[in-house]
Amino acid sequence: MAQTKAGRSKAPRPKEVRQLGRAVKPPASPAEAVLDRIANPHPGARYAVRFTAPEFTSLCPITGQPDFAHLVIDYVPGKYLVESKSMKLYLGAFRNEGVFHEDCTVGIARRLIAELDPVWLRIGGYWYPRGGMPIDVFFQSGSPPKDVWIPDTGVAPYRGRG
Repeated sequence: MAQTKAGRSKAPRPKEVRQLGRAVKPPASPAEAVLDRIANPHPGARYAVRFTAPEFTSLCPITGQPDFAHLVIDYVPGKYLVESKSMKLYLGAFRNEGVFHEDCTVGIARRLIAELDPVWLRIGGYWYPRGGMPIDVFFQSGSPPKDVWIPDTGVAPYRGRG
């Protein structure tokens, strides 16, 4: 095993990880984005993983105007975890994607379910208002496991989101 500058052992890169530690061109669209997954290092443990994207952006498919959201994605992993750099690149690919809030939020959930086959997944899409009305979209793959702590998303109901 290679050594880091601090003298710690550096684990070899798993085959499934194609983007971490490399310069990667951002994907042109969410469909082109690669979601790297890694083996769950604790497959016998039940735990939750959270990704928060407070500056998520996409485009209105009609006007082309930017839409902004605060996404909170929680999942209980099965055999796989999603690698965080690939997740960041995937979510960033929506910047140029014309998509309605509902399609975007539920589409992200379905892509993650297809790639990871998690025990459970939920996503909260807290969309900032356009035309004076926020549209919040929530998706959940089923009932959360009773033996896993799933914290509140921590996103305030709309009052300026602050």
